[in-house]
Amino acid sequence: MSEPVITRFAPSPTGFLHIGGARTALFNWLFARHSGGKMLLRIEDTDRQRSTQEAIDAIIAGMKWMGLDWDGDIVFQFARAARHREAAEALLTLGHAYNCYATPQELDEMREKARAEGRPVTTAAGATATLPRHRPAPSRSFA
Repeated sequence: MSEPVITRFAPSPTGFLHIGGARTALFNWLFARHSGGKMLLRIEDTDRQRSTQEAIDAIIAGMKWMGLDWDGDIVFQFARAARHREAAEALLTLGHAYNCYATPQELDEMREKARAEGRPVTTAAGATATLPRHRPAPSRSFA
C-alpha cells in the first residue's frame, strides 16, 4: 500500500498571487484531490522585511476565489525558524553543509559576473569556493 499523496503550495507573501502561483496551486490541488490526498498551504514568510499581511490576505483570498481549499491549518514558515536552525546546525556539524563567508557586496559582484558571462545566477558552492574559508562567519539571526 502506498503512502497518501501530500502536496503543498508555498507562496511568498512579498507580493500578490500571480498567474504562475495560481497555476502551481491549481495543479497541486488537482493532483491531491484526484489522488485522495491532501494539499497544504505554507506561507513562506521568512523574508521578514518584505512579507506583508496584505499579501498574505490577498493570497488566501485568491485561493478562495479560485475555489481551492487546503487541508489543515495554514503553516507559516517563520514559525518553524528555530527547528530549521537546529537542522542547519546539525548539517554543519556533520560536514554536510558549510557556512558562506561572502559579504553582501561579494555576492552582488558574483551575480553581476555570472550575468555578464551568461551563466545562471547562483551563489552556491561553485561561487563561494574561491573565497577564503578562514573568515569568521557573521552572526546571523532569523528574526
